Amino acid sequence: MEDQVLVGRLAREENCVDGVSAFKPAACGVVDDLAKHPLRRMLDKGLMVTVNSDDPAYFGGYVNQNYRAISDALGLHRDEIVTIVRNGIQASLMTPSEKNEAFAEINRILATVA
Repeated sequence: MEDQVLVGRLAREENCVDGVSAFKPAACGVVDDLAKHPLRRMLDKGLMVTVNSDDPAYFGGYVNQNYRAISDALGLHRDEIVTIVRNGIQASLMTPSEKNEAFAEINRILATVA
């Protein structure tokens, strides 16, 4: 996040995905508090961020736990979480039709809990 030229380039790259884990940066000493996790800054800079688990047996936390922890620590809003979920689908190895089905399901769910 320190190199703004690189961050700008990554934001412009169509298929450049930045997968993050909530727990690994703290476990590795990159951040001393989850509230300092760079995910929100990454989103604000236009990076295509996804939330993933990274070796849950070692670092702790499966995907759902990573989502909850990062969301709680950063106070993410619903639209930010939806963006991250959509990014994950877009970045996945799903077929285009599977992606479209997943996006339609998200839209259906969001319409029912508006």
